Amino acid sequence: MECRKIVVAPDSFKGSLSSAEVAEAIGEGILNVFPTCEVLKLSVADGGEGTVEALIDTLAGESVEVEVHDPLMRPLKAAYGLVRQKAGQQTAVLEMSAASGLPLLAPEERNPWLTNTYGTGELIMDALRRGCRDFLVGIGGSATNDAGTGMLAALGFRFLDAAGEPVVPCGGTLGQIVSVDVSAVPAAVMESRFTVACDVDTPFCGTAGAAEVFARQKGADEAMVRKLDEGMAAFAEVIDGWWKKRSVEALVRKDEGCSFRQIPGTGAAGGLGGGFLAFLNARLVKGVDMVLDAVGFDEKLQGADLVITGEGKLDFQTSKGKTPYGVMLRAAARHIPTIALGGCVELPQQPVEGPAFAAAFPVVSGPVALEEAMKPEVAACNVRNTVVRIMNLIKNLM
Repeated sequence: MECRKIVVAPDSFKGSLSSAEVAEAIGEGILNVFPTCEVLKLSVADGGEGTVEALIDTLAGESVEVEVHDPLMRPLKAAYGLVRQKAGQQTAVLEMSAASGLPLLAPEERNPWLTNTYGTGELIMDALRRGCRDFLVGIGGSATNDAGTGMLAALGFRFLDAAGEPVVPCGGTLGQIVSVDVSAVPAAVMESRFTVACDVDTPFCGTAGAAEVFARQKGADEAMVRKLDEGMAAFAEVIDGWWKKRSVEALVRKDEGCSFRQIPGTGAAGGLGGGFLAFLNARLVKGVDMVLDAVGFDEKLQGADLVITGEGKLDFQTSKGKTPYGVMLRAAARHIPTIALGGCVELPQQPVEGPAFAAAFPVVSGPVALEEAMKPEVAACNVRNTVVRIMNLIKNLM
């Protein structure tokens, strides 16, 4: 008996193989045993590193390189993707880390009091000029705590102090903002639809907010953390006033009587998630769901007998919004079993509630140095050979 259709949807094995390369190796292993099987290979990700590459590959898009500014306003070349989805509309796919990410700064340069997200806004503006009105944005790995004011400034928003003078956007100036001027914001900005990958429920400010949870890793000391949080709290009041003056969809979604500062996810990426929600009416969604929706994953499951996914390491974090778990949940909803592959597998042994992987396999067959195992040619061979063994097992059990 033959497998008729298998959907292959892995994340990258970071530092070793891209999502597309993992999918290719899995596909080769399947066809080695089931040569007539329909193998549908999809490059997917969880909204973080590799998302743009995965969507460009799956949706046959293109990469666009633009000169923007880094978190300290120095010139930088950064790339984003242009892809086509349903009805042929062009969608921009970008990762804020390409222009505003922590790895762009040397350790001694990290300072969320000074850094901003202006470069991310420049990427969006370039896509707007090319006609894009749909945006998929990953916001992990930020170097900033500016609540998205830098990004918004690049889109034409002006943040004003009590004297009506413009405030230079950065983490250290949030407390100076008392009003927002949108007279220079192009209509295209407000007409656009933004879907933002947000896998944390961090609120805007407070003891569990953006500054308190993330600012230290971006270079803040304890005194700066407190000041940043005070600025975020003050800016949250400005946003509350902004929402009361404007009939925006976000106001409808807000809990009755709930301050903006309490909304889960608004503290993501130093408040960038909040900036998107408050001023661009963005949808904050799980990263893997954003990607799977973009590639039409649910439709592609039609008629599948099996799904194979994977990532570099399968462990307790896998169920916290990582790609393999998101893939498995979509397949389980359609009663399709999912097999997961990992460079190593450290999944919890205790039974889990709800859907689970049919099985999870490490692709390394024996003791080997990590450096050797991560060589692309070695990793691809290990993935392919592991899948051959799995397919032979399935064939013999059918």
